[in-house]
Amino acid sequence: MRNIAVWLVVGLMLFTLFNVFQGPSAQTANRNVNFSQFTAEVDAGTVAAVTIEGDAITGTYSDGSSFSTFVPPNDVTLVQRLQERGVAITAKPDSSGSPTLLGVLISWFPMLLLIGVWIFFMRQMQGGGRGAMGFGKS
Repeated sequence: MRNIAVWLVVGLMLFTLFNVFQGPSAQTANRNVNFSQFTAEVDAGTVAAVTIEGDAITGTYSDGSSFSTFVPPNDVTLVQRLQERGVAITAKPDSSGSPTLLGVLISWFPMLLLIGVWIFFMRQMQGGGRGAMGFGKS
């Protein structure tokens, strides 16, 4: 049983490390454009679809390539401009405030590891002398 638990912990650590270092680079490569270039491309009709998430915009051009940019604060004309040009708009709530499962696991992992080591040592100490605080009882 103990051998399986060790391999599960090792596997979980490897999976977490892989996701931390490979997560952002595994996504499709977006070309970063500035907002002025983005609005010029919208006016030219080369933007096919956009996804607005908070102040971040990702989208695709008519040729299938992707891009990303950021919206300046208080720009109220962007959605109207996109609708006039026939761009497909998808809006998502800003997800920067909500932690992901991976983020929660990474933040709690050190504490859970310390608790696990403490429980392991307490169980090992129960062998001789009837427990950790069993001294003086003979």
